[in-house]
Amino acid sequence: MAPRIVLLHATPVAMAPIQAAFAERWPEAETVNLLDDGLSLDRSKEPGAISERMIERFVRFGRYGHDMGADGILITCSAFGPAIDRLIESVPVPVLKPNEAMFRAAIAQGARIGMLATFGPSVGTMTDEFEEFVAETGRPASLRTVLVDDAMARLRAGDAETHNRLIAERAPDLRDCDAIMLAHFSTSRAAEAVRKAVDIPVLTAPHAAVDRMRAMIETGGSA
Repeated sequence: MAPRIVLLHATPVAMAPIQAAFAERWPEAETVNLLDDGLSLDRSKEPGAISERMIERFVRFGRYGHDMGADGILITCSAFGPAIDRLIESVPVPVLKPNEAMFRAAIAQGARIGMLATFGPSVGTMTDEFEEFVAETGRPASLRTVLVDDAMARLRAGDAETHNRLIAERAPDLRDCDAIMLAHFSTSRAAEAVRKAVDIPVLTAPHAAVDRMRAMIETGGSA
C-alpha cells in the first residue's frame, strides 16, 4: 500500500511546488493536502517569537493530519519552527520540517550560506533552525539572509513573473556565498531566474524535502 503523506500548508502558494516535487521524485506516495491559510495571516501579525496560542493551534492542525492516517507529515511553511518541534513530540510518525533537507545540502557546499526570503516572520525561526542544525552536525557555517519584501504579495496576487524577477534581482547581494537557499517552498519557482543571476549553487526546499521524507518512511523514521 502506498504511504500516505499529509502535507500541512499555511499558504496556498506552497502547494504547487511540493506537488510538483512529489510527482517528479516520489509519485507512488499518496499525498493529502491540509490548508489553513489563516495560519500565515495570523503569524504575520506576530513578527517576533511565535506565541503559545499559535503553537497549540498548529499542533492541533498537525494532529488532525495524523488522525487521517498519515504515515508521515511534511510541513511546507517555514515560520512555525517551535510549533513543529512540539508536533514532532506529539505524534508517532515522521514529521519533517520544511527546510531541514535543504540545510543539509547547503552546508555540503561550504560554510558561507545565503538565503533569499519573502516572508519576514519566517526569517527568525529559520535562522534559529539553521544554527541548531549546524550545531548538531558539528560543521561550522554562517547564514546571511536577504528579505525580498514585495515578492510574496505579488505571488499571492497571481503575478509569479514579477515575484521571480524581484527575487532574482537581489540574488547578486549574496554572490560571495558558497550557496544560496530559496527560503520557502513558494520561492522555489524563482530558482531558474536566480540561477541566471549568480554563478553559485541555488538550492530549493521541495525536492530535498521529498527525498528526505521518502528516506525517513523507508527506514522507519531513522534516516
